Amino acid sequence: MTGRLNGRVALITGASRGIGAALVRRFAAEGAEIVAIARTQGALEEVDDQVRSAGGKPLVLVPEDLLKPGLIEQVAAAIFQRWGRLDILVGNAGAIGGGLTPVAQHAPDACDPLLRMAEAGRAVFTTTGVTRQILPFWGAYAASKTALETMVKTWAAEVNNTTSLKINLVDPGIVATRMRAIAFPGEDPASLTQPDQVTGAFLDLCLPTCQRQGEVIRAQP
Repeated sequence: MTGRLNGRVALITGASRGIGAALVRRFAAEGAEIVAIARTQGALEEVDDQVRSAGGKPLVLVPEDLLKPGLIEQVAAAIFQRWGRLDILVGNAGAIGGGLTPVAQHAPDACDPLLRMAEAGRAVFTTTGVTRQILPFWGAYAASKTALETMVKTWAAEVNNTTSLKINLVDPGIVATRMRAIAFPGEDPASLTQPDQVTGAFLDLCLPTCQRQGEVIRAQP
């Protein structure tokens, strides 16, 4: 299978359902070799079956929790041993820790050296519109995503003049995901934008031709 990501290595977190699974399918359809991380083995295997059925390359499955100490470092080491680089990082799950040190020293940015080894490394993180609103009961989630945005933009600024690495965020908008169903159980998911419909914004930011840096891109108008 050939496509715009042919020969490129992608690490996608939160890859077993919703937007993460949709990104795996889309990137695989574009020819990427994908390392998929999520907590649920069975759900990851279902996505792998979908990719194989569509003619994509088998996924490298990592059924682990991102909060497991040392996980990202272990995955990064395995990626280096197999490919010697990482072309694309999609942070669709988890959060970046804080601290008064360069962002590249914080997980999941242990992948920073691998991304720098790529000719056109690209990193994209999923954010949310609640960072620009004040919504009752959403404080902790909004605060974590606001921190994520700050860390990602800081990382982008730190590498901007020294590498070809481009780092951005995508706000997918309201999408029919499991999290959305839990938060709004009365909604009809069929009336919402589906995960596969927002993958284009992520894909555009992962192409070698992308020159955006440190931006939040809205996937929907």
